[in-house]
Amino acid sequence: MGLVEIVLIGIALSADAMSVTICNLVANPYASRSRAMLMPLFFGVFQGLMPALGYFAGTFAADFVDRYSGIIALVILGFVGGKMIWDGLHPDEDGEGSEGLGVPSIVVQAVATSIDAFAVGVTFTGAGPSIFLYAGIIALCTFALCSCMVVVGRKLGERFGSRAQIVGGVVLVAIGLRAFFL
Repeated sequence: MGLVEIVLIGIALSADAMSVTICNLVANPYASRSRAMLMPLFFGVFQGLMPALGYFAGTFAADFVDRYSGIIALVILGFVGGKMIWDGLHPDEDGEGSEGLGVPSIVVQAVATSIDAFAVGVTFTGAGPSIFLYAGIIALCTFALCSCMVVVGRKLGERFGSRAQIVGGVVLVAIGLRAFFL
């Protein structure tokens, strides 16, 4: 597999992480820069880690992950999206807050958005030592694209406030539903 193919796989795998990044910053546009940059960092690490785990786990775990990945993604993203919708309809008095961007929440979202990368890793079984290069490229693609989404999410959140938070929540629920039904 060539570099172009791996970069394209990295871009495709990062789509959900990019959407979650935007939604999180729409909901929390005033989160600190360091807190906001945890998303690209964690999403990139997990998007790189999961193909390697899939590669090493092989087909044994792939059947389980393939069978339940939609349910897992729906539950996690449905919960986070539902909370964003609730918070958008019932804003805090100060309008700020980054409780939704806690490290545990970001880690759970990183796992939810990288489950498909695990399954992709299973397809790399013939890659040999190149799996580490592939995983690194996927991680870098996700980190770079999610870093760009930090800026976009902040701008949308500042401009549209709770309306954008509601839309962001709906998007997360839709991503979870898509994962469940596809």
